[in-house]
Amino acid sequence: MTEKEVLLLRRKLDLLLKTGKLLVESAADTNRVDRNMKRVAAFMGIPEEKLHLDIHWTMIMVNVSDETHSFSKFQKCEKHGINMTTLTEISRLSWRAIEQDYSLDRYEEELDKIANRPRSYAPQLVALCAAFACGGFCKLFGCDWVAFLFASICAFCGFHVRALCMKWGVNHYMSMAIAAFVSTCLAYASSFSPLSETPYHPLLACALFIVPGVPLINFVDDMIDNYLQVGIIRAANTVMIMGAMAFGIAFALRILVMNDILIDHKFSELSMVPHDPYYIYAIAAAIAAIGFSTIFNVQPKLLGFVALCAVIAVCTRNFVNFELGYGPVIGSFMGAFVVSIIAARAVYWFDVPNHVLTIPSVIPMIPGVLMYRALLAFINMHGVVGEITNAFHNAINSALIIFCISLGVAVPNIFARRYIAKGRRIRLEQELEKRRQRGKFIEW
Repeated sequence: MTEKEVLLLRRKLDLLLKTGKLLVESAADTNRVDRNMKRVAAFMGIPEEKLHLDIHWTMIMVNVSDETHSFSKFQKCEKHGINMTTLTEISRLSWRAIEQDYSLDRYEEELDKIANRPRSYAPQLVALCAAFACGGFCKLFGCDWVAFLFASICAFCGFHVRALCMKWGVNHYMSMAIAAFVSTCLAYASSFSPLSETPYHPLLACALFIVPGVPLINFVDDMIDNYLQVGIIRAANTVMIMGAMAFGIAFALRILVMNDILIDHKFSELSMVPHDPYYIYAIAAAIAAIGFSTIFNVQPKLLGFVALCAVIAVCTRNFVNFELGYGPVIGSFMGAFVVSIIAARAVYWFDVPNHVLTIPSVIPMIPGVLMYRALLAFINMHGVVGEITNAFHNAINSALIIFCISLGVAVPNIFARRYIAKGRRIRLEQELEKRRQRGKFIEW
């Protein structure tokens, strides 16, 4: 190869790695990162049989080699967040680059626009929507509308505290713990108000804006797709986030409540049976889904559909759980499963990744009551017979529900992906053939 050809190939690898970095740092599952990078490589004229990718949580490695040459490059991934719009735009760009014969300069320009594009929602609006999302959770747990407002206010303050901590350079997990601590303290203070008939419910929901829904579902996806190393790291990240949230809540309760038997008794008495009309739960689910959609930077035009999917998920769960009597685990699985099937078709309508529609829709099914029962049972143990059994019973049930929600989202998506992949492969080959006929396709 000439020096010019080597420099061109290195630039192609740099752009390919930059694409992968944006996907990893925006919380794409590993299969999507691999698929999009291979499509971009095809646009650049790098044959798939000569391309070797190794994708990790903090590093992407790419190698291009044939019988006589081998070139490798590495890219560090550091700033992990959630940006569903970035995932959508990179997917669209990869197809557009092939279909419209982009030059490398044009592709790099469009990629930079995606990387530098401001989020769709202002920070104050995100904080407000996240607050109402927690209020929606509270309503799903059975609170009245006054408690809904209290939970929203507490979550709003906690969300701002986390943002400030991140701005000041506080550790990511410690920021979550501090935010959960502040939210819980405020929620406990609101429990003394005589305005609400359900004063303790805000304690259940005020810190749920921290729930790691995207890492959890990506972990299940990666494990099922056989990306075991990345899946294990995502699982560890999920556990750390949940641990930070639990630590903040438990520390607040330990300081403020101490051994308050009343609080523990109140939580153990909270009913898991819906006592409001279905339309109330539908409204609460829609509010929670829209709130998390803004946190995940889902495109504004999709908010209505995401809210509708959340309503379907929660109502399906309640119907299977209480009307058919199959329990919350199967009910949560079926709610997520139905939404995932709908989303598998809807991705064609909106031209977006499946997770953009499914993840915000299923988060309202998080079993907050069971999670708090387990947490309080662990921190208020007095050596009484049956305490450990009760704590583990609630912990295992909540873990099973969360896992089944993730599984319900992942399984239909993975099976649908196998059929969709065939169509994508045919489409890619057709577009590349058209480029060859136009004289625009040149291999490295």
